[in-house]
Parts: sequence; C-alpha cells; structure tokens
Amino acid sequence: MIYSGIIKEHSFTLNAILRSLDLSTIVFSGICAYWLQFSHLNLPEQYITAIGIAILISLIVFPHFNLYRPWRGTSMTKEIGVVTFAWISTLILLSVFGFITKQSSFFSRIWISSWFVLGWWFFVTERITLRALLSWLRKKGFNQRFVVIVGGMGVAEEVAARLIASPWLGFRVLGCFCDRRKAGDMIAGSVKVLGGINSLVAFAAATRIDQIWIALPLKEEERIKNLLYELRHSTADIRFIPDIFSFRLLNHSISEVANIPVINLCSTPMDGISRWVKELEDRILAFLILLLINPLMLLITIAVRLSSPGPIFFKQKRHGWDGQPITVYKFRTMYTHKEANGTVSQAKKKDPRVTRVGAFLRRTSLDELPQFINVVQGRMSIVGPRPHAIEHNNHFKDKIDDYMLRHKVKPGITGWAQVHGWRGETDTLDKMQKRVEFDLYYIENWSVWLDLQIILRTLFSGFFHKNAY
Repeated sequence: MIYSGIIKEHSFTLNAILRSLDLSTIVFSGICAYWLQFSHLNLPEQYITAIGIAILISLIVFPHFNLYRPWRGTSMTKEIGVVTFAWISTLILLSVFGFITKQSSFFSRIWISSWFVLGWWFFVTERITLRALLSWLRKKGFNQRFVVIVGGMGVAEEVAARLIASPWLGFRVLGCFCDRRKAGDMIAGSVKVLGGINSLVAFAAATRIDQIWIALPLKEEERIKNLLYELRHSTADIRFIPDIFSFRLLNHSISEVANIPVINLCSTPMDGISRWVKELEDRILAFLILLLINPLMLLITIAVRLSSPGPIFFKQKRHGWDGQPITVYKFRTMYTHKEANGTVSQAKKKDPRVTRVGAFLRRTSLDELPQFINVVQGRMSIVGPRPHAIEHNNHFKDKIDDYMLRHKVKPGITGWAQVHGWRGETDTLDKMQKRVEFDLYYIENWSVWLDLQIILRTLFSGFFHKNAY
C-alpha cells in the first residue's frame, strides 16, 4: 500500500529564500527587459505597476504549481517544466488583467516578450544553482538529524523507506526497534532492527539521538503511554506518526483548532486562497470562452430547433458542491419523451431517442457547451468530476463506499476521469468505480497546473471518444 503525505518536512528558511529569489527574479527580469528595449532605466509608472501586479499574481500562482516542494529525486527537466508553466500562467493572468482594465495597449509587446524570456532564463538558472548548492551541502553532512524508529511493520517500514529516499530532509536513520522482528533483521532494505521496543530506553541513554519516531498502531495506546513515560528523561524530540492510512484519506492534514491538534482525514482542497484561485480561473476562462463560442452556440441552437420539436436546452437536477442540487444545462439531443418517476435512463449506443443532430453533438461533446453558463453562474467548474443525475447518485452511493466524496469540489465540464477515457455510459459497477477513482485522484492532487493539463488534453483529444453517444 502506498502512503501519501506521511513526511512533510519543509525548511522554512530555504522556502523563504527561494520565494524571495523568485520575486527578485520577476522584478530584475522586468527591469532588464525594459533596459534592453529602451536603453534607460527610468521606468514609467504603468510598467512599475505591471511588475508589482505580476508579483502579487505569482504569490498565488507559484505555490499552486507546487514550486516550493522538495524536488530531490525529481528530474531537472520536470522542475523546469513546472517553472515554465507557472511563469506562463502568471503572465497570462497579468495580460487578462490588462485586457479587462483596458491598460494592455500602454505596454510594449517586445518588452513583455523579453520579460518572459529573461524571467524564464533567470528562474531556470536559479534552480540549477540551488540544486548544485544543496547537493554540495548534503555531501558535507550539514544539518543531519539522527533518528530511530519504533515499530517495524506497516507505517514504520514506510516511514523508514521515505526517509532513506529523501536525503535532502537531513534525517539519518540509525535503526528501528520492533518486537515482531529479530535484532539484525533489515527493514526498508537498509534499516537495521536494533532490538525490541523495551531496549530503546537504554539505547537512547547511551547513544546520541536527535529524534525518536513512534510509528505504532493506534490500538497500542497503552504501550505508547508507557514508552513516553520511560523516555521522560531523554532529551530527544519524540514524534508520533498515527496509522491513519487504513482509512480513505482525501486531502488529509494536521491543523489546530482552539489549541487542539486536529487530524483532517477527509476535506476539500477548495479552501482559503485555493478557493479564490479556482473561482478566478473558472470565471475568467468561462467568460472568455463564451465570447469565443457564441457564434457556434447560435448555429447549434438553430440546428437543435430544426431537428425536432421541443426546447433548445435540456435542464436536469444534479448534485453540485457538498451534494447540493444544481440545475445543469445541455443542448437537447433527444426527442422529447417522458421517463418513469425516479428513473433516468442513460443514453446507449444507437439509442432511438437521440436525434441525428443530437448524435453529432454527443459524439463531439458540443452538447456540453451551455455548461459554461453554469460555470459563470458559479454552479460548476471547467475542470472537476462530471455531475451525475441525482437518481444515479442515489443508486451508486450505497454500492461504492467513496462515491459521494466526489462532491468535495464543484462538478466540472471535463475532468481527470474523462481525459483518461472514463466517460459515456456507466452500465456496470466496475466502470463507475474506475470513474470515481480518477475523480478522487483529481481532488487529492488538485492544482492549477493539473487543471491546465486536463484542459489541454481535452482540447487536443477529449472531444471525440468512442464512448460518447
């Protein structure tokens, strides 16, 4: 079993330095670009304002591309790719802001292009230099912490493996203490079992230990209490890693409420700044897309009207964020008909209810275009789990344990499941199970970068699919 999020050690100082360097890069590259274009450094007020707004945007965008996570073990190419998309996103949002405020005409296009190129070059150089410096420091053995782990099964073995695979964190595992393994056995490949748990106290008294990590099951409460009492004279830091990973975790974290430590087992990623970033992304993109596709929607409206009697739009109640009912819009693709109370029949291959125009709209996903109106209304997102009919939710929620967790975010027009082929009719439980798995992966790993990936994949390959009928 893969445990995610067990170890999240971040160096506050290193993060602060890297963030400061990024902000300095934005300012310095903007000034250099101006000098290259105009041969002087007397920047007009609007250029200074643009650089300042870019800094404010980057403070929101860069963290959501996970630029400040540890990159050890990740290729330099991948890090450069993420930096590139974060910088592109910042300048795109700045350009959108300039367009909305009607200020974009006051800036030199050559300056903006030079700013992008120079900024990108400085960002890449900065990160290559930082990697080389951290590698040198690690080789010199700076900032090492000597750790022993209590427990040799389950979470304890995963913790040992993660620490060994993450040398940039500065933890050196001396060994582990476990009653279920013999002294001299190895866990996680290279961590030696030093003895039973009862021998830990004597070892801690005779050996320099900076930290003791207790990774015992929650059912060992009394054992943990006794161990803490026996270690009361030790000056080592003691950490407890609860085995919460047998639960279904969604954006789990540790927080504090009224000075009480709280472990969040299942929560929405759309909180605080993340919520506003997502809202800004959705509203701006949906508004611009509606402007672009307005002629196309007019043509589809005429085609639907001529295809058969009935309304232009098909409206259906579906569950939105937090399971609240919302009205979702689509172009009507079927002949007008009535369903039995409490049932909603999914469209099947060669479904006789689907009109000729409707078949084309479904095959190309053009019937979904009115949902951009839902996005502007705030009911949906461009990217998120696809909303299902309320009747389908009621059917599947008792058959798939984690089904309703899909509603921890707003439903989307496209999603992680759809770009991986899990779209169209879900006529078996296995198909719905796979769609739910991909939806929960999206919620657990949400970022602006992931949204952009899904949008790009939808544009290039997501409209036509064999399961769309």
